[in-house]
Amino acid sequence: MNTVPHPGAVTLDLPFRAPYDWPRVLRFLAGRAIPGVETVEANAWRRAIEWAGASGMLTVRRHPRRPCLGMTVEGPASVHAAALVGPVSRLFDLHAEPAAIAAHLGSDPWLAPLVEAAPGLRVPGAWSGFELVVRAIVGQQISVKAATTIVGRLVGRAGRPVEGFPAGTASLFPTPAALAGADLAAIGMPGRRVAALQGFAQAVATGALPIDGIDPANDSGVTTDETRRDLTDLRAKLLALPGIGPWTVEYVAMRAWRDPDAWPASDLVLVQAIAARDPMLGRAAGQRVRTDAWRPWRAYAAMHLWNEIADRAGAARGG
Repeated sequence: MNTVPHPGAVTLDLPFRAPYDWPRVLRFLAGRAIPGVETVEANAWRRAIEWAGASGMLTVRRHPRRPCLGMTVEGPASVHAAALVGPVSRLFDLHAEPAAIAAHLGSDPWLAPLVEAAPGLRVPGAWSGFELVVRAIVGQQISVKAATTIVGRLVGRAGRPVEGFPAGTASLFPTPAALAGADLAAIGMPGRRVAALQGFAQAVATGALPIDGIDPANDSGVTTDETRRDLTDLRAKLLALPGIGPWTVEYVAMRAWRDPDAWPASDLVLVQAIAARDPMLGRAAGQRVRTDAWRPWRAYAAMHLWNEIADRAGAARGG
């Protein structure tokens, strides 16, 4: 992707509470970057976007001195830069309270060394809940790398290029309607999974599932009782769709709906990480009492356990 900002680009600073583990956020996003849509390079995250009908490129990087991220918007979408502050802040978890999270999780003997090793670890968000569910459905029973390859194929079949940028380097993720109507034959997924994917896309396209119709924290980081009820309702609606299981629902709650207590209990990496610490807790169902001690920050506990494995492997693992 072109890394020289277009004329008229708008840059805004987005503050956060230190510490902030920028390298690990980038590693997580890099391992899941959708070919043609987003990339991580030169210590920055960059993706093609569309906002209020205007397309462009969004780049986010850590400020070299101040506790903030720099957000640059290029192309026609730059006129909406101010409106993008809230969504981008949520995506990069800038409303998190690292001191409170560390104090709570750090009091647990299992998590204390992980918190110490990765201070300021965040829960990376997603550009949209729709995109994240697509990713989750595609990624069922395959590796993160394989899922990334297939999602890239989806973009090639149903996405649209961003005008003004080199062909093949800046594509918009498919809309729900485009994905629902796309020819996905020989895309690399079993027929039942393709049906689940397009059934989900159709539900979003028709408005039956307003997956991105919720403001998780009113751009303030504060989750209200009304928001919690909305999240409960969305969880139930998403889980009712064919091909969607509890893991997908909790994963979306973590990253798209910004629920700090979401916990994908059936995640294999998490189950194994807990069982390695206590062989008596070898099944997800038997781990609940232990993981309940991490409330209300279980999403961050999940990130620390995934991060432990990723640090050992030197690559994106878990989630």
